[in-house]
Amino acid sequence: MCGKALLVDEDVRYIVKIEVYAAYDPLELTEEDLEGDQLAEMSAIYEQTEGMDPEELEEEVYKSFRFDLCAECQKKYLQDPLFRKVFRRTDTSPN
Repeated sequence: MCGKALLVDEDVRYIVKIEVYAAYDPLELTEEDLEGDQLAEMSAIYEQTEGMDPEELEEEVYKSFRFDLCAECQKKYLQDPLFRKVFRRTDTSPN
């Protein structure tokens, strides 16, 4: 966050790992699901995604981040991990 160079042999550094992924409800099959045309549904999904960038498609489902922080940045991060204070300051919408 501060731009300080962090080396492996430094006394203290902190790792932040963030995973963002699509949340799906537990799989529950109904009679309607079993009676539907799964092949047609799969074909429709294929047509929708054909020609799309594979990396873009993957990011719609899963993305992970890793950040190395110095001790000072770790303290700041833990005080506001979602940067809500930053967003509140920059929000100019009338709502």
